[in-house]
Amino acid sequence: MKESSLPRTITGIKPTGRPHLGNYLGMIRPALDLARSGEALFFVADYHALTITPPPAEVREGVLDLTATLIAFGLDTDQNIVYRQSDLPELCELTWVLSCTCAKGLLNRAHAYKAAAQDNLAHGREADQGIGLGLFSYPVLMAADILAHRAEAVPVGRDQRQHVEIARDLAESFNRVYGSVLVVPEPIVDERVMTVPGLDGRKMSKSYGNQLPLDAPPDQIRRWVSRIVTDSRSPSEPKEPDTILSLYRSVAPEAAAQDLERRYREGGVAYAEAKSMLADAIETLIAPARQRHAELMADPARLRDILARGAARARASAAGTLWAVRAATGLGWGQVPARTTASAKPS
Repeated sequence: MKESSLPRTITGIKPTGRPHLGNYLGMIRPALDLARSGEALFFVADYHALTITPPPAEVREGVLDLTATLIAFGLDTDQNIVYRQSDLPELCELTWVLSCTCAKGLLNRAHAYKAAAQDNLAHGREADQGIGLGLFSYPVLMAADILAHRAEAVPVGRDQRQHVEIARDLAESFNRVYGSVLVVPEPIVDERVMTVPGLDGRKMSKSYGNQLPLDAPPDQIRRWVSRIVTDSRSPSEPKEPDTILSLYRSVAPEAAAQDLERRYREGGVAYAEAKSMLADAIETLIAPARQRHAELMADPARLRDILARGAARARASAAGTLWAVRAATGLGWGQVPARTTASAKPS
C-alpha cells in the first residue's frame, strides 16, 4: 500500500440490482474521493447478497457489473484494492470469532432485522417468520469485512452508519476480552448526500423501484427526471426545496446549484426548466463513465483477473489481523506481535 497520512478506508457494496445514482452519490463518490489520496479497499459483497437468495447468474453478473462501475467512475486498481468478498475465507473465520463475544441484543437492534420483524408483525405473522440466520447475523460479517483489514474509517450514508457502529461495538467487546488487538473504525458520512432521494421523494433504493441506473442513456435519464412529482406552483411563485433541487445540489457544480436554489426561493423558474437542468447535470456526470463501463463489461476475463489480483492483496492485508486474533484467542501458537495491535499503523 502507498504511504499516506489519511486513514485506511474500506467500502463494500452488494452486487444485487443495477448500481444506481443513489449508490454513487451516497457511497461510491465519497469513497473514491478518499481513495485518491489515502489507502482504500473496495469489495463486492457477494456473501451479503445471499441473504435474499438471488439466482446464481444474477450474483455472478452483478459482481462484474459493480466492479466495472467502480473502475469506470475512477477507481485506480493499481493504487487501491478491489476484490470479491467470497474470495477471502478469512472473513468467515473472523465472523465466527466475533460472534462469540457479540451480544445477541446488539443484533436484535440491527435495522434490517428490525424492519423484517416489524413487517411480519404488521401482517399478523410471527416476528421471526421467514427470517434467516444470515439476515439476522450479517452485521457480524460486515464487522469482519471492516476489522479484518484494520480499516480506520468507513465512508457510509447516514442510513448505513449503524453498520459501522456495530463493528465498533464488536471490536471493543473483543478487545475487552482479549486485549487491544482490533482497530476500532470511525464512520465518515458525506453531509452533502447523507440520504439521496428517488423520484418519489423517498430514499433512492432498489427495493422502492425509484432509482436511476448509472448506465442509463440520456433518453432514460430525461424520462426518469420527468416523473419526479411536483406541486402546481407557477414559474413566478417561490418554491420550497424539493427532490429536484436536492438531486441538483448533488450532481451540479456548486455555483449552479446555488443559483437554482436562489431562483426557487425568489421565483422565476418553472419545474420543467428545473427538471431539464437536472437531467443535463446527471448526463454530464455519468456519460464518460457509461462508455467506460460498457467497454469493461465487454471483457469479463479482464474484470475477473482484476478481482483475482485484488483478492490476493486483500488476503495479505487480512493475514496479520487473523494471525493476531488466533494468537489472542488461543487458536494460534504464537504471541500477538506489537505491529498488529489496535494502536499500530496498518502495514
